[in-house]
Amino acid sequence: MVIDILTGFPELLSGPLNESIVQRALAADAVDIWVHHLRHYTTDKHGKIDDIPYGGGAGMILMAQPVFACVDAVMDYRAPMLNPRKIFVSPQGRLLTQAAVDELAQEPWLIVLCGHYKDVDARVFERDKWEEISVGDYVVSGGELPAALLVDAVVRRLPGVIGDQASADSDSFASGDLDAPYYTKPDDIAGMRVPDVLLSGHHAHINEWRREQRRTRTLMRRPDLLPPDSQENKKKAK
Repeated sequence: MVIDILTGFPELLSGPLNESIVQRALAADAVDIWVHHLRHYTTDKHGKIDDIPYGGGAGMILMAQPVFACVDAVMDYRAPMLNPRKIFVSPQGRLLTQAAVDELAQEPWLIVLCGHYKDVDARVFERDKWEEISVGDYVVSGGELPAALLVDAVVRRLPGVIGDQASADSDSFASGDLDAPYYTKPDDIAGMRVPDVLLSGHHAHINEWRREQRRTRTLMRRPDLLPPDSQENKKKAK
């Protein structure tokens, strides 16, 4: 997979893209990530990429020209690769879910645009087709941190990136519910003991315990993840 990230603040992405699983994925050539500095593509001699909005109002607007120039340069460089999935991280987009992550992980090429300031010149989205994705119903200073979240979530789903794929497949949301609680050594801390079933060595009983814990946790913390007609929701309604 190739991921091109367009931003006016590349330093904000340095840490997240150079640590842990993403860094190992880069070293293993499982993914190729390029961060493109929009200030290198502006025609403004001072490197300016934002300006005041037409019609007045508070805030600054990311200009269309550096975005167009950067997208065109990336497309030319990647030729003959075709049809990148263009993602604009925005609080107005559809929510990033595990299903969306798994879908994006199937793509060979992503272009991710990080907004900043008040907004982006709307002509960016008139010229090219961008898919807006949100990491939550809140606003942060720019799209760099949401882009890092998206990239991390996608990269860890690429084949071979995580040593034990079963670990990722049992994560919360992987099968539509929340994961079970886990414990490690020692088995007793100030009288707080690990559940006996986890020490039994009986894998069938352990798996059943974890399935039950998943159902219980999901019902208590995120009942919205359960089908409305599920037995758990019916019991809770009573």
